[in-house]
Amino acid sequence: MTVEKDQKFIPYVWTVMRWHNEYISWDPNQFCGIDNVSLPAEALWIPDITIEEMTEKDKAPPSPYLTINDKGDVEVQNDQVLVSTCRMHIYKFPFDIQNCNLSFKSIIHTAKDIRLQPSDNSTEATEWSRDVMRTQYEWLFLNMTVTTNNASDLISQDIIIYTITMKRRSLLYIVNFLVPVLFFLCLDLASFLISDNGGEKLSFKVTVLLAVTVLQLILNEILPASSNRIPLIAVYCIGIFAMMLLSLLETIFVMHLMEKDSQASQDNKADNGRSKDCNKRGKANFHNSHQEGNEWTQCGCIYDVCETPSELLPVTKEGNSRKGIEEYHALEKLSDELREMQKTLSLLLSNTKEVAKPGYWTRVAKKVNKVFFIFYLTVVSLFLIIIFLKWNTG
Repeated sequence: MTVEKDQKFIPYVWTVMRWHNEYISWDPNQFCGIDNVSLPAEALWIPDITIEEMTEKDKAPPSPYLTINDKGDVEVQNDQVLVSTCRMHIYKFPFDIQNCNLSFKSIIHTAKDIRLQPSDNSTEATEWSRDVMRTQYEWLFLNMTVTTNNASDLISQDIIIYTITMKRRSLLYIVNFLVPVLFFLCLDLASFLISDNGGEKLSFKVTVLLAVTVLQLILNEILPASSNRIPLIAVYCIGIFAMMLLSLLETIFVMHLMEKDSQASQDNKADNGRSKDCNKRGKANFHNSHQEGNEWTQCGCIYDVCETPSELLPVTKEGNSRKGIEEYHALEKLSDELREMQKTLSLLLSNTKEVAKPGYWTRVAKKVNKVFFIFYLTVVSLFLIIIFLKWNTG
């Protein structure tokens, strides 16, 4: 098994070491046909072979016995669970293939003292590993390559490198991670069918965005803190998160436009109400002024009748009537001028506030929403196609 976060490889290793002891041999015929014996491991010298990548040795004790035959060939078999370092290339996670090395060499002896040779070639080592393999966890064992680095001089060391190639079983990550993120993206696309008038659409988008954030936190616990290249799965999550964030900002902008249109409608209603009130007041003032003029004329006539001589009465009545008519025409002229000014002001307001007509910003918001949806769907499709192609070929 492997631990990507700590860049560790934890294999179960079976090792078989064979060497020739020239000081031990016997004739089986002289010892009742015995051609091999088992002895305690402490009874004979054992090569100090270690694994270079090992960081933590198995706590279980090694095999306490070794086997020796009549020709002096000694064999030690041992199995252990060890923790070793392995440089994980997680660019294509969870569709990655990893290669981990186990390098066997002597601790202190050089090529002058110990020469190392593999007992099996790559094909034999692969077949034997498949036969004895007990469990593979999330990994599928592909093959094992055996490489021998012989020392070029006697002061160097021989090294035998076993390269284990394995492929990750990605089904669990697809079901538990990739597909849910894709489902959240589909929900975000479906949110364009929700009306922008209320706040339900905004709340829905924020909830979906937070769900993707939780999955990113889970991913952060799996992937190592450092890597040569940004993993495609991180690009996948960040890209979807960025597009959903852009969709959220677009929703806020559309709601702002619609709110602006609603505010403009309320202002227009208030202006119309004030205009009607002004017209009513103007008409009322005009009628009141006209009635006051008539009353003043009548009063003047009664006063003249009471105070003036009878021969001057026709002249006085004619003078007062003419004065009232002039005032009446003056008020009518003033009223016409006020109406003209009102029409001029209304025309100016309609020209300068054309965009404030009820429904204008709503139409703009709907056009923005439609254009953004087409853009959003196109970008999402291209992004997913590129990501999955890189996963297959990258």
